[in-house]
Amino acid sequence: MAFFNHIMVVLTIFVVVLLPATPTAMEYVVGDDSGWTIDYDYEAWAQNKHFKVGDTLVFNYPKGLHNVFRVNGSSFADCIIPPPSQAYTSGHDVLSLVAPGKAWFICGVEEHCSDFNQKLAVDVKA
Repeated sequence: MAFFNHIMVVLTIFVVVLLPATPTAMEYVVGDDSGWTIDYDYEAWAQNKHFKVGDTLVFNYPKGLHNVFRVNGSSFADCIIPPPSQAYTSGHDVLSLVAPGKAWFICGVEEHCSDFNQKLAVDVKA
């Protein structure tokens, strides 16, 4: 039994010392201090960020002035607004990045997406 306990102690030390630490999830405030708004370059904002599964995006905006939709690539490109029931509307929407690949978000208020470029695409790593 003492031999088994010794082996368990050695294995535990091995796991703690040699395995890399699990990276922590990041929280990104979309647009930083500008928030989620019209006429903002979200492509430039996202350019040097390294998004990964488990990270969150925080969309801050005056409630009632904007909203957020998670959309697919073609809806993003053409600013196709999903049904209103799919909108996030709290003014402080925290959305998790749940899968690797592209993630797309648009504002569905009037022509905010099509005329004022209120949309965000991020590349999410595993």
